[in-house]
Amino acid sequence: MKSDPLKIAIKGSTQEHLPIEDVIDGIVILKNGSCALVMQLSSVNFDLLSEREQSALVFAYGGILNSLTFPIQIVIRSNTKDVSLYLEKLKNAEFEEHNPLLKDRIRLYRAFIEETVRKNDVLSKSFYVVVPFSLIELGIQTADKTLFSGMNPLKKSQKLPYNKEYILEKAMASLEPKRDHVMRLFSRLGLEIKPLDTRELVQLFYKIYNEESFANQKIQSLNYVSPIVTTKK
Repeated sequence: MKSDPLKIAIKGSTQEHLPIEDVIDGIVILKNGSCALVMQLSSVNFDLLSEREQSALVFAYGGILNSLTFPIQIVIRSNTKDVSLYLEKLKNAEFEEHNPLLKDRIRLYRAFIEETVRKNDVLSKSFYVVVPFSLIELGIQTADKTLFSGMNPLKKSQKLPYNKEYILEKAMASLEPKRDHVMRLFSRLGLEIKPLDTRELVQLFYKIYNEESFANQKIQSLNYVSPIVTTKK
């Protein structure tokens, strides 16, 4: 008796189609054996600086890039900001305010925010510095893949060239000194920079690949062989 193909469970997970093999101790291991660490960087409102301050900042940033002896990636992610909670707080503040003048000011400000959001997309930007560990450093003479470039989703899952523990050991020995050097350089610009830990990396990549549903999901587990998110109740 032939089984109905429609009744056969389709086995597999999203992770099988991603370029990421695992995230361990804040290190992203890709399926081709290369690795990377990711650091989140604060920002500066460049337009509010004086012309002299802008020139000094650009010169210092150029000095950082020229002093690097290894490659880095600078990633900027823009997301539409949800201001509904902020508007709700303004509405509550307006309702609770007894001073007629202040009440009217809050109402006008809330109307201004609503009009701004309606006419323009309010974006929040996140800045990341990625330090890669290439296959060449691992001893494999082949083309490397960058962390955010992705891989062919139709390609069958790759097998790591070495065992995961060996790759992680080599990657950490190479990436940790580079991480410390990059943190010192960007700190001189007055910027805050911090490496993302394992949970933060999982959340970041889940958001990248599931941007529309991220707001309704929460990380529940770091076990990669089972679903890591559940719908909020």
